[in-house]
Amino acid sequence: MTWTSDQIPDQTGRTAVVTGGGSGLGLIVAAGLAQRGARVIMAVRDTARGEAARADLQGDVEVRRLDLLDLDSVRAFASEVDAVDLLVNNAGVAGQAHTLSPQGHGSHFATNHLGHFALTGLLLPRLTKGIEPRVVTVSSYMYRYGRFGERRGYSHTRAYADSKLANVLFGLELHRRLEAAGSPVGSYLAHPGMARTPLQGKNSSRLQAVLGTAMARIVGRSAEEGALPLLYAATAREAPSATMIGPGRRAAPAQEPLRPVATDLEAAHALWELSESATGVRY
Repeated sequence: MTWTSDQIPDQTGRTAVVTGGGSGLGLIVAAGLAQRGARVIMAVRDTARGEAARADLQGDVEVRRLDLLDLDSVRAFASEVDAVDLLVNNAGVAGQAHTLSPQGHGSHFATNHLGHFALTGLLLPRLTKGIEPRVVTVSSYMYRYGRFGERRGYSHTRAYADSKLANVLFGLELHRRLEAAGSPVGSYLAHPGMARTPLQGKNSSRLQAVLGTAMARIVGRSAEEGALPLLYAATAREAPSATMIGPGRRAAPAQEPLRPVATDLEAAHALWELSESATGVRY
């Protein structure tokens, strides 16, 4: 399959929320959607940096504060979104030291999964009324090394992989529940592969930050190429839901087979119950 950002359908009349929209993949996704006519809300932790990034974009783009680590911030953000047709759960952290969210959850799990779980649930009533409504959850190929459940000791690499597995389990379980309810909202999964983004250099270990950045420069694809699977999942009418869309040959979006760890229904149900309890958000 060949697909480029030039093939993004007209997005006029649609409102898109892109988390982490102020830099990296999120900024490219926000720009691509805005250029095709969407109203884009860039949900960012640092609004000053977000406004600086927005200044270079064309189209209807606004910046609003969202700190996915803090569920109070998620609720405040969601309460101010009046309409949404597309939610791109893109923001994430990696390489974090062992720290806890204000609600007492590990930073990787809280930011990468719980914040997005809560945001999606809070926005779902508005998404249901949207135009071709979709939720795109951005994971990573690292999900295949993740595990659901307690681990001994702390490793930021394992914590990241576990949070990315949680993204996949969530996206698939969301699809099953939406389909069972006859909802018009679609649930899509995408990952960028190894792309050259600022995330590669954010690591609590300086050595690993340097190595990650160097590796991305050597074998990684550009951020623009990494964003293509995300844009495809967000806009292409032929994009398949309930599967993983990643970069294929020549960076064109391609459907990937899911690893068994992602299709564990028992783990998906347990994660859903844990997430509802931890966030207080019930779908």
